[in-house]
Amino acid sequence: MGQGIEDGYLAACEIVQRDIFLDDKPGNERETGVEQADLKDKTLRDANTGEPVGWVVTRARYDAAAFEDRLLLPERVAAMARDLFDHLLATGGPEQKTIVFCARDRHADDVATVLNNLYAACCAAEGRRRLEPYAFKCTAASGGQEYLADLRGASRHHFIATTVDLLTTGVDVPCVRNVVFFKYVRSPIAFHQMVGRGTRLDATSGKLMFRVYDYTDATRLFGQGFVTRPTTVRVSRPGETPPPPSERTLQVEGFDVRVTDAGQYIVTSVDGQARLVTVDEYRARLARRLVEEVPSLEQFRARWIVPPERREMLGRLPDAGRSALLVRALAEMTDFDLYDVLAELGYGLAPRTRPDRAEAFGYKHADWLSALPPATAATLQALTAQFARTGTDGLESPEVFSLPEVVRAGGLAALRSLGRPAEILREAKARLFAA
Repeated sequence: MGQGIEDGYLAACEIVQRDIFLDDKPGNERETGVEQADLKDKTLRDANTGEPVGWVVTRARYDAAAFEDRLLLPERVAAMARDLFDHLLATGGPEQKTIVFCARDRHADDVATVLNNLYAACCAAEGRRRLEPYAFKCTAASGGQEYLADLRGASRHHFIATTVDLLTTGVDVPCVRNVVFFKYVRSPIAFHQMVGRGTRLDATSGKLMFRVYDYTDATRLFGQGFVTRPTTVRVSRPGETPPPPSERTLQVEGFDVRVTDAGQYIVTSVDGQARLVTVDEYRARLARRLVEEVPSLEQFRARWIVPPERREMLGRLPDAGRSALLVRALAEMTDFDLYDVLAELGYGLAPRTRPDRAEAFGYKHADWLSALPPATAATLQALTAQFARTGTDGLESPEVFSLPEVVRAGGLAALRSLGRPAEILREAKARLFAA
């Protein structure tokens, strides 16, 4: 996977790690589990019958892998779903295609219910219409196969699929933006199959990256070898005591659950293997590669304004140039052109937003503009206004000269009045990015 990201045919991957703490325990749930003594002041019921159960019949200890399997913790489900929903709100909104891997079929049901309630409350608070179905269970036991087409193709419903293992293999959903681990995973093979649901690029939605939200330390399995242990079949001998009946599944209420930050990482290729590096390490790696390719800001600017040279330069950066897009997203610099993102990273240039850069072009080069024919100057101003909205790509789009505001200003004919339009545009871009 790491090499695929590096080569540019898989989506870049950001890892958001979270830790879960129960009550006032000093360590996270993976370290502490739940001891029998922790259950003394809790409300326990048989998860299937609802019958009250005393704490004395419980295990001496439940490891975290038993949570939502043998030990159902409603407050834990609610806290994790709330944390995930808050992340969705902060990264583009709740209506993102997302797959949540859950421990069991019932767990998938519970997670979908909580997410639907959160979404309904959010829409009510903002006074907007709900797009439904929002979160839905997609497991083999529930006939989830019939919902796969909606998850894959619908843009206005079926946003979050909660599943156990139906979506691990053989399902192509390029539009998935988030893969979430609410279940504990031991197998590197299974883990990579699950993460693989998010790795496809999607030209339709413009997807170049996806996020993994890891609540169970599943991402420790990145880079681990695919080793399958041989299975053994146990045969009972005549007269042997039969195994005890299956253990009760218990529902426990009364835990105080906290979800905290455990780090933010990027998946990249190190010696051909997928490895996690911190965001700072990733930025430093990108900066080093950029300066190796283009030693100075002046050289960088000169190559940026020539589209073929810019594409070649970006293609030589980590992750086939998508590293710059990822850094911009992580730094919440969506109002900045990639020129400013990279110029700051590699050469320490104070970045300007696209509107600020367009405005600076107008007043810093006012004398140059005033010396041009009025229609030519007006056309260049209209083009820089387009840059303010859409950046370098919008400025260089073949359709830019068909925009009404550019046509009204004088358009291509106004540039031809001074000679070759390409040369005038190149001069204007050089001044724009030097502003």
